[in-house]
Amino acid sequence: MSGIRVLAGTRKGAFILSSDAKRKKWKVDGPHFAGWEIYHMKGSPADPNRIYASQTSAWFGQIIQRSNDGGKTWDPPGGGPTMSPQGMSMGESNKFVYDGVPGTHQWYDGTQHPWEFKRVWHLEPALKDPNHVYAGVEDAALFESKDGGATWKELSGLRKHDSGPKWQPGAGGMCLHTILIDPKNQNRMFVAISAAGAFRTDDGGKTWKPINKGLRSQYIPDPTAEVGHCVHRIALHPSEPNTLFMQKHWDVMRSDDAGDTWKEVSGNLPSDFGFPIDVHAHDPETIYVVPIKSDSEHYPPDGKLRVYRSRTGGNEWEELTKGLPQKNCYVNVLRDAMSVDSLDPCGIYFGTTGGQVYASADAGDSWEPIVRDLPAVLSVEVQTLK
Repeated sequence: MSGIRVLAGTRKGAFILSSDAKRKKWKVDGPHFAGWEIYHMKGSPADPNRIYASQTSAWFGQIIQRSNDGGKTWDPPGGGPTMSPQGMSMGESNKFVYDGVPGTHQWYDGTQHPWEFKRVWHLEPALKDPNHVYAGVEDAALFESKDGGATWKELSGLRKHDSGPKWQPGAGGMCLHTILIDPKNQNRMFVAISAAGAFRTDDGGKTWKPINKGLRSQYIPDPTAEVGHCVHRIALHPSEPNTLFMQKHWDVMRSDDAGDTWKEVSGNLPSDFGFPIDVHAHDPETIYVVPIKSDSEHYPPDGKLRVYRSRTGGNEWEELTKGLPQKNCYVNVLRDAMSVDSLDPCGIYFGTTGGQVYASADAGDSWEPIVRDLPAVLSVEVQTLK
C-alpha cells in the first residue's frame, strides 16, 4: 500500500512521521540522534529505503548519517565524524576532500582567501543512483559523493568562480542551502547561496553561471549586482524545469528561462519576506509561500499563521488558514521546512520553530498538526512510498 514518510530535522534530533495514503493517522518515530542538530534529511528518489541526514554538533562536529531501511537504523558510512569546528582530525570515512586534498578546519586558496567548513546545510540525492548524493555546506561550497556518503569531493568550479571573492554571509552564515537537479538534464543543476545569489551549471558542476539578473537588493552598494543577493530558497516543478520560483530576502520572484532573468510575482501578499517556497506536485503554476513580518521580526504578520497559495504562478495569491492558528502565533518557518507529496490530491507539509509539523491532504485548503511540541523544526522533506 502506498503511504507517506515525512522526515523532520530539528534542533535536538530527527523525527520520522509516517501514514498511509489517507494521511489521517500518523505514527511518530524518534528522536533519532537525540540532542544533535539535524539540519537536513532527505530520501533518495532512486531507493525509498535510503535516507541521508546531516548531523551537527558545535562540540563533536559534522557527521553524515545514512539509513538503508527507511530510517529504522542508521550508521555513518564507515563510521566516525568528518570534522569539527574546533579542527579535530577526521576519520578515513565520511571524508570531505577539497581539490583532492583532505580538508582541515580552515585553509586558504590561491588568493589566500580563508574558507572554513562549519556544517552541511542541505543534502540532495541524485535522481537515479542512491549512492550518488550532493551536499551544500557552509562556508558556501558544493560537494559530491558517489559511494553513499563515505567520501566526498568538492565540485570546486563553483567556489572558484570569478565572483567568489565578493560572496558575503547572510544573517545565518554563508551557506549553500538549495540544490536542484534538472530531471530532464542531469548535467544541469541550480544552487542558491546566502548571501551570494543563485547559480546554474550546465556541465555537471565543472563551470557555473550566476543567474541573478532582475534581482534587486536594497542593502548592497549596487542593488542590481551580479552577486550579493540574499536568496532564501528556489523551487521548480519536474515537468517545467526552466521555470523557477524564488523566495528572496524581500520579494517572491519567477524565471521562465532557467534563471537567466527574473521578475517579481509578490502580488497581493501581506509581506513578501519569507523563507520557504514550493510547487504543487501536479500543477507547475501552483506555488506556496509562508510570509513573515520582516527581516527583523521573524514571525507571521499580525500573529496569524497563514500559508499563501497562487494558482497563477504568482500573479494572485490566496490565504490558506483553515486549521492554522490565527492569533498569538509567533513561530517561523525556515527555508528547508516545507515539502509536498505526489499523491492526488497533493499533500503540503511544513514545520515551525515552535515544534509543530502541519499537513494538508487537500493541496492547502485545510491543515492539521501531525505532531506538536517537537524541538524547533529545521527541515521537512517528504517521501511518497509506492
